[in-house]
Amino acid sequence: MKKRSNSRGTPTGGEVASSSGDQNVASTKYKSGASSAPATPTKRSGSNNGGKNGNNKHKEEIAQTFVIVNERPVDDISLDFFYKPHTITLLAVSVLAVMYTAFVRNEANLDDNLWAGLLCIVFFFLIVSVIAFPNGPFTRPHPAVWRILFGCSVLYLLTLQFLMFQNYSTIRNIFYWLDPKLKNFHIDMEKEYGVNCSDISWDRVKGHLDVFAWGHFLGWAFKAILIRHMGILWAISVMWEITEITFAHLLPNFIECWWDALILDVIICNGLGIWMGLKICKILEMREYKWASIKDISTTTGKIKRAMLQFTPESWSAIRWLDPKSTAMRFAAVIQLVIFWQVTELNTFFLKHIFEMPPDHFIVIGRLIFIGLFVAPSVRQYYVYVTDTRCKRVGTQCWVYGAIMVSEAILCIKNGKELFERTQAINIVLWLTVQVLISVAFVYVAVLWQQRQLKKASTPTKKQGDSAANSPTKGKLSPAKEKKIK
Repeated sequence: MKKRSNSRGTPTGGEVASSSGDQNVASTKYKSGASSAPATPTKRSGSNNGGKNGNNKHKEEIAQTFVIVNERPVDDISLDFFYKPHTITLLAVSVLAVMYTAFVRNEANLDDNLWAGLLCIVFFFLIVSVIAFPNGPFTRPHPAVWRILFGCSVLYLLTLQFLMFQNYSTIRNIFYWLDPKLKNFHIDMEKEYGVNCSDISWDRVKGHLDVFAWGHFLGWAFKAILIRHMGILWAISVMWEITEITFAHLLPNFIECWWDALILDVIICNGLGIWMGLKICKILEMREYKWASIKDISTTTGKIKRAMLQFTPESWSAIRWLDPKSTAMRFAAVIQLVIFWQVTELNTFFLKHIFEMPPDHFIVIGRLIFIGLFVAPSVRQYYVYVTDTRCKRVGTQCWVYGAIMVSEAILCIKNGKELFERTQAINIVLWLTVQVLISVAFVYVAVLWQQRQLKKASTPTKKQGDSAANSPTKGKLSPAKEKKIK
């Protein structure tokens, strides 16, 4: 008999409100005014017991919803060993490993000692993360993976807080200590971008389709899998090109030829990436998710296949960011998502420009991979907070991600004073205005489109019901024709 696990991995017999997996929260009621409120008793009973029971039930639903999105239990455990707590064993192994390393290693080099001490701090912090931190909304391939990722995000946030209280020279020296090669790298502010735009040739276009173009394409496919809403994705895509134009006087590499920005970026990389990501989502939605226990599989090939499938979602559900009856707060929350996404993208370019790092540096690439992984549970928690009336607070991972985004922006502004002194105020004001207007326009159009789709879905059903008595059923002869044949 399969068991369920609570947030720490120990088996429990209690049922939870959701039977879905990594991408689903059960019984989601969209925030769309009075009609979307949780079901509560409408009649008053003679005593206060009915009201108290109703309030208690409502509070339990609210608490359970937050648990599902912040501390998701594991469904259908087939190998108990991997989900039982092994805290004593983990403590013993960790202490022995640190003791062995501390006594055996060479302590002659100061830099090596500092590096080893930092790694030991990170190691034990991640061990504590596995034991104490929440699972988040996902449990595949294992909750420990998402707890470690959450621990990494907290460490990154604490690092940003530390760097905020250092001057620019100190931060640069820290990066030089991590990679001495950065001393020889400087951004060429005199380099010209977006020149000879009238010279359009296949060789020049092919030169722009480098590894970064493929990264651009895959990045948008990943964004589509996370957001799963074409209107919001295209809003982010179009507004990012406007953002590049607005900040081109500060970041010269934002200057592009019209055909590079419009055709290669928006249509090919962004458009195809969005299409592929949404196509993958559609395929995953149509799949039937029935998971067999690995103990019930007899063949070795089947066991290996089942083990590999552990790295895929447990289930998949359709996403509805917007609803025809969406409230103003839900409307504003989606607009806020679009604008915050622009800020996150800007942080990437300003950080590597202000602290002078090449685009292919391991710190830049590592940050992009980390942000991409951590944004997945954050977006899920934000979605549930925006659309589910029973979720009264945002998840912890989403909260930490918001703090990271703001901290990165503060770090850029504090250490890029010389750069931001050249800021054209009118450009920033226009950028903010356009961001808000386009976000509102795209979201409003998405709501209208959703409303139209619902009307289309209901209209054929009504016509079919009205004409059912007058029209023959498909595949059968009408009574008149049957009489004629006889």
